[in-house]
Amino acid sequence: MLTQDITTRIRTEAAKVLVGQEDPFTHLLIALLSGGHVLLEGVPGTAKTLMAKTLAALIQADFKRVQFTPDLMPSDVIGTQIFELGSGQFHLRRGPVFTSVLLGDEINRAPAKTQSALLEAMEERQVTIEGQRLVLPDPFFVVATQNPVEYEGTYPLPEAQLDRFLFKVLVDYAPQEVEIEVLRRYHTGFDARRLEAAQLAPVITPEGLAQCRAEIGAVQVDDGIMKYITDIAQASRKSLDLLLGGSPRASISLLLAAKTWAAMQGRSFVVPDDVKFLVRPVYRHRIILKPEAEIEGLNADTAMTRVLAKVEVPR
Repeated sequence: MLTQDITTRIRTEAAKVLVGQEDPFTHLLIALLSGGHVLLEGVPGTAKTLMAKTLAALIQADFKRVQFTPDLMPSDVIGTQIFELGSGQFHLRRGPVFTSVLLGDEINRAPAKTQSALLEAMEERQVTIEGQRLVLPDPFFVVATQNPVEYEGTYPLPEAQLDRFLFKVLVDYAPQEVEIEVLRRYHTGFDARRLEAAQLAPVITPEGLAQCRAEIGAVQVDDGIMKYITDIAQASRKSLDLLLGGSPRASISLLLAAKTWAAMQGRSFVVPDDVKFLVRPVYRHRIILKPEAEIEGLNADTAMTRVLAKVEVPR
């Protein structure tokens, strides 16, 4: 299958740059092929920016980065109309959102008004400036990051914005042997700021992604799998550990991501293991734990593990 071949080649090329972050990078690739967006959560220095830049380079897509700060305005993200004295006319200055891969660094440092500027872009693939609707490039892929430790001066993302992300991916520290390999690469001249020196070979164009997405769209999902996906959503809403369960968008996201993962494995049909593999990144930012569950030591992933245990797996 084309999708399997392309993803294998992308992973092989990415290994020239990335060490020990294969799982987060795989989830980035799944989200890109599914037409979704990703929220990366991890402490500084865990290659979050490097993953986004690497993926953009491998699909030959434009890449832009926005550092979210408390004084960032919506117009700094989407753009604005500027009056030119010479011509006596207004001129549209497009913001960094007009790109194929947008990295929103530390997105929770910007106030809600600026965060919401991305809502229309992420959902509708368009922005509205002074009443004028402008279509964004295809593909349009948002990778947002946030620091799980530092909360001072941050603005938690509202549920509506969190629900726009296909995945929330946790980026943890790499094992010591992997960190040693990172040091070896830097010792021999690797520099993440000069990605072109790594001589990454582009694998596919943004136009070529449409062929992969067409193949993914043809992946078969039988009624038993669809019931399994909705059973998980229903169980999360009834869970005694949760104040808020998964939304209907969570079920849609799980379905689309499972089809992509099946195609990446070279299959033309979805199996229950595809769904299980993706439940946690799909749900962890969409559910809210009860205080007593947090006191018990549960987090979103362990809560969803409990939910999965109560749902019958289709044969």
